[in-house]
Amino acid sequence: MNAWKPKHQRLVLVALALLALVGAGLLAAYALRNQASYFYLPEQMLSDPPAVGQAVRLGGMVEQGSLETAPDGVTLTFAVTGNEGSRVPVRFSGIAPDLFVEGSGVVAEGRLGPDGTFVADTLLAKHDENYVPRELQEMDEHQAAKMAEETTVGIE
Repeated sequence: MNAWKPKHQRLVLVALALLALVGAGLLAAYALRNQASYFYLPEQMLSDPPAVGQAVRLGGMVEQGSLETAPDGVTLTFAVTGNEGSRVPVRFSGIAPDLFVEGSGVVAEGRLGPDGTFVADTLLAKHDENYVPRELQEMDEHQAAKMAEETTVGIE
C-alpha cells in the first residue's frame, strides 16, 4: 500500500527532475571549462593579457604594411590593430583564407606566447557586406541568380 498522496508523489518527481537538470548542467559546465575560448580586442590583450598558453581569440584589423611571409612560404607575421591604436604582433603557420589581406578584419584563434606575440592556430577572415565570391564577380545579376538556383536544387 502506497502511503504518499498523488500530490506528494508529483512534488517529489518534480524535485528529482530539477535536481537532475541542475546536475547535468554542472557536469556540462565542468566538462567544457577548458574548451571555452575568450575573445580579446587588441587593447584588451595589451591592458589585461590572458595567461601564457591559454586558448583565446584575438579580433581586429590587419595593419596595413605589416603582413610578411617567411622564407618557408607558410609562416605569416602581421599585426592586429584595434580602435585605440593598440597593436598586437601575430604569427601564423598554415594556409591563410582567401579573404585574408591587409586592412581587412580578422579573428585569430590561438595563444599568447611568452614574448608577447600571439601565436595563431586558425585565422578567420572577415568580409564586408559587399562581398562577392570570385566565381560570381564576372557574372551579371541574372547569371549569378541562375547559378545559385542550380546549386540549391535538390537540397531540402
